[in-house]
Amino acid sequence: MSTEPAAEPAPIDFDPYSATYFDDPYDLYRRLRDEEPVHHNADIGFYALSRWDDVVDAARDWSTYSSAYGIELDSLLAGEVIHDIDSLIMMDPPKHDRLRALVSRVFTPRSISGLEPMVREVIVGYLDELDGRDQVDLLSEFAAYFPVEIISRMLGIPAERRQDVRLWLDVALHREVGQRTFGEENTAAMVAMGTYFYELAVEKRAHPVDDMLSRLTQVEVEDDDGNLVGLSDVDIAGFGTLIGGAGAETVTKLVGNAVVLFGRHPDQWQLVRDDPSLIPGAFEELLRILPPSQFQGRMTVRDVELHGTTIPARSPVLLLTGAATRDERAFTDPDRFDITRPPALSLGFGHGIHSCLGAALARMEGRIAVEELAQRYPRYEVDTDGLRRVQMTNVAGYSNVPIRVG
Repeated sequence: MSTEPAAEPAPIDFDPYSATYFDDPYDLYRRLRDEEPVHHNADIGFYALSRWDDVVDAARDWSTYSSAYGIELDSLLAGEVIHDIDSLIMMDPPKHDRLRALVSRVFTPRSISGLEPMVREVIVGYLDELDGRDQVDLLSEFAAYFPVEIISRMLGIPAERRQDVRLWLDVALHREVGQRTFGEENTAAMVAMGTYFYELAVEKRAHPVDDMLSRLTQVEVEDDDGNLVGLSDVDIAGFGTLIGGAGAETVTKLVGNAVVLFGRHPDQWQLVRDDPSLIPGAFEELLRILPPSQFQGRMTVRDVELHGTTIPARSPVLLLTGAATRDERAFTDPDRFDITRPPALSLGFGHGIHSCLGAALARMEGRIAVEELAQRYPRYEVDTDGLRRVQMTNVAGYSNVPIRVG
């Protein structure tokens, strides 16, 4: 019997620009929760929270964890309040509340529910193009297209430009391993998208029609002084960039993750096929076990004491949604994919003041997509050799999900 002491575990190094993070960070997340619930990456210069309670509390406490410095680690490390981009996710109250009150008027759950026929038409249309084939890529040939088509129709983007949002985002969000800052291509894509939405806002104000951006040019709300104010073209461009980007990315990644997970768990796929009423719950379980948004960045505005560690004021903090939703302290057997799991608070579309305005639309799209896939592909096998993950800092999912139909 060996008498040598057990080797010390390797130090934890959570790096959101690493191959480990891009490929599969879940073992690392477990170590963070257990060993370093307040992790400090001194090399890059940020802290990370990984336990459920800590992430939920921080998401609710905007007065301590500010969004005004941006949500990407790049902008947080710069340490400057974002003034040149008017985006809801980069604001704190009271400005955030005023702008959200305005845009909420054209993005209500009631208005979203009326979109179901259009949503199903778009989804069915893309699936129809794949009929009769025994091999398809349900990400690059389906899930990549329909979400951006839907949100672009709602915003009022002309048909010939609707896929541009997806193409800009693919470039803007991509990172090479070790790339810690926005490169020229990333920046150029974001500038192109923001410029396009600004020009579109100007056009909609001059020639309004029945679409979301046109309606945003016409809404007003009282400011803190009781004066009626509307949205500027810059405000509207910021909203278009935000909701267009979120609408293009989140559901795409969720549907790809769904195909992979159901392929690994055919018993859960059979449950969905036998009882479609389980699909909304299945969607929430997908959001829990593989959330597309892996973290949200914040900046502390005061010192925070947590688990024996002091996070100094003006420190970038990453709220690791992907780790929190697998926390054993909050969920029984958290790594098990179980679409019958009892309902719980969802973090997949944000929480607190920054909960996603488009969550109702995303849930509808996801439900309809799974319904239609279950009808067309009762049995399928994921070609694991063809799976390809995206390399993005705060978005997780696949760029390719090929399947064989059987």
